Amino acid sequence: MKFPGYSKTILVIVSCVLLVVQVYPLVWVFISSFKAPTDFAGNNPLSLPSRFTFENYLSVWHKGNLGTYFSNSLIVAVTTIVLVILFSAMAAFVIEKMTFKWSRGVLFLFLCGIMIPIQVVLIPLFILYNKMGIINTLTSLILPQVGFALPLSIYLFVSFYKYISNEIMEAAVMDGCGVYQVFWRMIFPLSRNTIVTVVVMNLIFVWNEFIFANTFIHDLKSRTLPVGLMDYIGQYGLTDWGATFAAISITTIPTLLVYFIFNKSVISGMTAGATKG
Repeated sequence: MKFPGYSKTILVIVSCVLLVVQVYPLVWVFISSFKAPTDFAGNNPLSLPSRFTFENYLSVWHKGNLGTYFSNSLIVAVTTIVLVILFSAMAAFVIEKMTFKWSRGVLFLFLCGIMIPIQVVLIPLFILYNKMGIINTLTSLILPQVGFALPLSIYLFVSFYKYISNEIMEAAVMDGCGVYQVFWRMIFPLSRNTIVTVVVMNLIFVWNEFIFANTFIHDLKSRTLPVGLMDYIGQYGLTDWGATFAAISITTIPTLLVYFIFNKSVISGMTAGATKG
């Protein structure tokens, strides 16, 4: 579709403005993380560092608990994403390809989970986890995040499986493949773009999750980055802004890298249903 010249110019200008509004705060935080303490004392906060220094990063990693927070977030994120991929892919396969009488109803029940606010379940989950003895453990963060990530993930897999021909599965069964072989050797490998979409989409929320971590974790050794970063800013915010910005940069960079690396696969996975309909 071709647009008039003036319309294209307006779209370019609006896109550039939105890009600056979205990107500039991240760039400013990243640049500020290399500033020395004297740069924050009297200089313009928007100015460039008088000298670039990595002391802020070394300070937050070795003197603070950021390394512990980072490893906890990594464990929670990897475990949650793996479980979400396995459970949602298998559930979607049963719902869409192994159709049964109440398959649509089961899918509807899963999708109802999208409408449940996280805040509603905090107190019941806290009571349940306290009785189970898993408060202050990473398990108390993994379980609810898997549950809340499943509805949308299942929907994405179901949308993709609709366009996989049943004849392929029938041919595999005639060649002697069982249900598990059909899924693991054929269906799951074909879902690469959808898998990447689910991974990136959920990784951003899991990595930045604060409500569950702030409610279920009180032990310093089990805190994840969002909660640990809050305490870190409270500890250093009045005296060492460079270290604070360094901690924020370390927290932000992993999700940005994952998205930039896999953004094409994410777009392909999100639009698979629209392009094959």
